[in-house]
Amino acid sequence: MPTLTTRLAIIRHAWAAEVSASGDDASRPLTRKGRKRFARLVDRLVAGGLAVDVIATSPLLRARETADILAERAGGAPRIEVVAALAPGSDWRALVDWTIAQDARQVAWVGHAPCVGRLVALSIGDGAAAIRMPKGAVASVRLDDGPGHPGELEWLATADLLGE
Repeated sequence: MPTLTTRLAIIRHAWAAEVSASGDDASRPLTRKGRKRFARLVDRLVAGGLAVDVIATSPLLRARETADILAERAGGAPRIEVVAALAPGSDWRALVDWTIAQDARQVAWVGHAPCVGRLVALSIGDGAAAIRMPKGAVASVRLDDGPGHPGELEWLATADLLGE
């Protein structure tokens, strides 16, 4: 029985305000510049072949807004689902289980540092690796044996690609 390759995009939320109007960390919105930078990065990645069927996002506002930009720019109207396992302190096993349940070929997770770097490391089978994920960074992991099995880091893109 042939295995289906899953591509997993792991994304750190884009640039957010330092504080929210309410002072609550969970409700910090993206900045206008952060929205524009991330939209330009996604446009460049989509032109290079990035596609997404379904997006899991942390419940925090800045991650949800990042997921919205990804969905809008990626085309194909990917479904967005808020997944508590992507909140700060993320839950690897719950994310793998969620991803398997989606039965999708191209999945994105949008979360927070330092968790997203750890999620990339776990996705490639080395939970001890240090993967630096700047704001708005996108890592693509190819999972030939499906989620939950070690994959291959295909690329890691940051806004530096835009010359900013």
